[in-house]
Amino acid sequence: EVQLVESGGGLVQPGGSLTLSCAASGFTFDDYTMNWVRQAPGKGLEWVSGINWSGSRQTYEESLKGRFTISRDNAKNTLYLQMNSLKPDDTAVYYCVKELHHTGEYDYWGQGTQVTVSS
Repeated sequence: EVQLVESGGGLVQPGGSLTLSCAASGFTFDDYTMNWVRQAPGKGLEWVSGINWSGSRQTYEESLKGRFTISRDNAKNTLYLQMNSLKPDDTAVYYCVKELHHTGEYDYWGQGTQVTVSS
């Protein structure tokens, strides 16, 4: 079965950096666009970033450009999100999400990893 397992979350001070990982299995990883989506406390889901099958194209929520970098290592079936200059508003559960072919629809989600940005 498809599995997406996030890791790398934790507590970080404002201005700090953190890199999240998502280990994927149960499907041909390099056939699919992957995404990061987050949910802040008491808020709805917010799309963060996406990356195409090869990693050659990356997209970001506009407010996060320049601070967040999405990447993937297809040989390791792993998706990454590098987060720099973190702000308290970045506090959220971050989810790794698989995208269905050419639809923009999400078909599988990881369990999420908590990121807390606080002094």
